[in-house]
Amino acid sequence: MNIRALFSTLIVAMLLVSCNTGKDIPYMINIDQIPASVLSSAPKNSELILMPGDMLQINVSGPDEESVKPFNKVTYVATSRNTQTAGNNQENSIYYYLVDANGEIEYPMLGKVRVSGMTKTAAEDLIASMIYPKYLTVKPGVEIRLQNFHVYAIGEVNKPGVVKSSNDRMNVLEAIALAGDLTIKGKRDNIRIIRTNADGSRQVKTINLNDPNIIVSPDFYLQQNDCIYVEPNASKARSSWNVPPALSLGMSSVGTVISLATFIIALTK
Repeated sequence: MNIRALFSTLIVAMLLVSCNTGKDIPYMINIDQIPASVLSSAPKNSELILMPGDMLQINVSGPDEESVKPFNKVTYVATSRNTQTAGNNQENSIYYYLVDANGEIEYPMLGKVRVSGMTKTAAEDLIASMIYPKYLTVKPGVEIRLQNFHVYAIGEVNKPGVVKSSNDRMNVLEAIALAGDLTIKGKRDNIRIIRTNADGSRQVKTINLNDPNIIVSPDFYLQQNDCIYVEPNASKARSSWNVPPALSLGMSSVGTVISLATFIIALTK
């Protein structure tokens, strides 16, 4: 093979690699081709499972505000520096319940209530059943909101770190957007989600952002404390590879010999 043919082969190979890499950059390729019937049957946002470390806001309501007051733990914060007693110049400050390492919260009147491993709805029903009919003649309404929902984004994203949500739900696209999107060198077809369950066990899930079916996947919605890892693609891996000094010197010497041989051949033609 002569030099011209060799260079031509190298150029074609580089173009093929470039084209193949470009195909992996867009998200959800051909998403407009997903049938409406598939979209309408997509799994709904799965309800969060409560776990140790969660901060919960719990509100108990009923027709008689005074009767449910013992079950709504609040502190009073004065809006005026000179006012230290409850009155018109004060506001209610919401009290948050921490799910401890044993999966329990300390609840007024009820004592220790185990909620870890339960959905919010199940925990709401449990608290209501502990209040009624023992303490109240009318079944109260119970609402639980998770106050510290967050996930982690690491690897090839523009803003790695903690990603917080103002409510208690988030999907993977929202999390990536809040992390500043993937870098151009992030691997889009192999996103890892590391999940810690309420019982302490762990799961590793893999999603493909190139695949339009991600939006109908049960893994589309995240759970609190999920860690999203974006792996570097082959281009980033190659650019970060350090050649050992001895190998670098050897390669340089081989390159010099090849150049001299090529020059001598050219002169003898």
